[in-house]
Amino acid sequence: MLQSFKNCFKIPDLRRKILFTIGILIVYRIGGQITVPGIRESVLQEYFAGAGGTLFGLYDMFVGGAFTRATVFALGIMPYISASIILQLMGAVVPFFQKLQREGEEGRKKINQYTRYGTVLLAGAQSLGVSYFLENIRGPSSGVPAVIDEGWGFRMLTMITITTGTIFIMWLGEQITERGIGNGISLIIFVGIIAELPFAVKDEWRHYLLNRGSTKSLIEEIFLLALIVAVVAAVVLLTQGQRRIPVQYAKRVVGRRVYGGQTTHIPLRINAAGVIPIIFAQSIMFLPGTVTQFFPASEFMASLGAYFTTSSVFYWIVYGTMIVFFTYFYTAIVMDPQQLADNMKRHGGFIPGVRPGKRTADYIDRIMTRITLPGSMALAAVAIFPFFVIDQFNVTPSYSQFFGGTGLLIIVGVSLDTLQQLESQLMTRHYEGFMKKGRIQGRR
Repeated sequence: MLQSFKNCFKIPDLRRKILFTIGILIVYRIGGQITVPGIRESVLQEYFAGAGGTLFGLYDMFVGGAFTRATVFALGIMPYISASIILQLMGAVVPFFQKLQREGEEGRKKINQYTRYGTVLLAGAQSLGVSYFLENIRGPSSGVPAVIDEGWGFRMLTMITITTGTIFIMWLGEQITERGIGNGISLIIFVGIIAELPFAVKDEWRHYLLNRGSTKSLIEEIFLLALIVAVVAAVVLLTQGQRRIPVQYAKRVVGRRVYGGQTTHIPLRINAAGVIPIIFAQSIMFLPGTVTQFFPASEFMASLGAYFTTSSVFYWIVYGTMIVFFTYFYTAIVMDPQQLADNMKRHGGFIPGVRPGKRTADYIDRIMTRITLPGSMALAAVAIFPFFVIDQFNVTPSYSQFFGGTGLLIIVGVSLDTLQQLESQLMTRHYEGFMKKGRIQGRR
């Protein structure tokens, strides 16, 4: 594998793409350290010290810690992701967007254009909300406001600065996709999450030194490292798992040429919904804990918040159930069995032993329903496992997120996609790929 990485830099075109991508990611990380003008950073650090288990902590993970530092990249690429998800959901119910999805490349360009417009609108609205939120922050111990000079001047400056930062990140992601190694938006999220790993390891090591001999031991820390490796392997299996449905294409004679006649398959993923169900479920489950922070003197809110802490078994059960529900919900949106059946019928394809048309659609739908159940349950287990690790092994919250959840799924998914991109580049230039046994899908 090390030789394969060396080969990547032997190819001038691929070397240029890799260095360009690294340069863009460095620019992104630099922008994530520049604070919005008019903010007291020390007050923000004190206020967000315990935000790990709230909605703010979830959002901050996606933007690489830029939200809790109130930087120009505080919203990260999330408005673009939200706009993409909204348009994808609208494509399932709005005829206009359904028509655009069927128009091929031109329709895709139109959808991308609408996604950019939606990103600007969402970023503008969210950045205005962030400015109001920052004005209400006071230091827990000192009572000093986080904003130096409150008012509409600060709000407009924050709105313009953060919205511009979001648009700039969107442009950076598109540049990586066009001129880099691809997967620009995904790589930006990946770098934001992986950038927190050194700080998480540092916090866990400090926690070990403070509790050495009482609740923590070196053997336990080594076991936790081995456990991370095992969890990553399980997530790779979950991400790559497929159920292949064989498809046969009939031979067609057009003029003097014969088309079709080959056998292929439809790869149905066990986890077709990706990380979206966990994001939806986390956003809902973190909401009660976030709301209770605004009512510190209320006994009712305190008792309600006890059920929605990550150490509560009630939280685990409800959280896992919601992930299973959202997995089925989102899979039904992104996978349309009727459309697959129509496309196969249009091109002369059929599943052996199944009639084309409605029978084929029902057959695909039945298989998707069956394979989604174990996939959704495995996804729920991966999402709940970090909370279990905190409760049973007394690890720090920042370190626990690398035992599962949204962050690990994104890290594994983006890493596999990036390796697939590099693998295909190497293979087209007659170099040996990363894996000799062909485990990466791009090799096929």
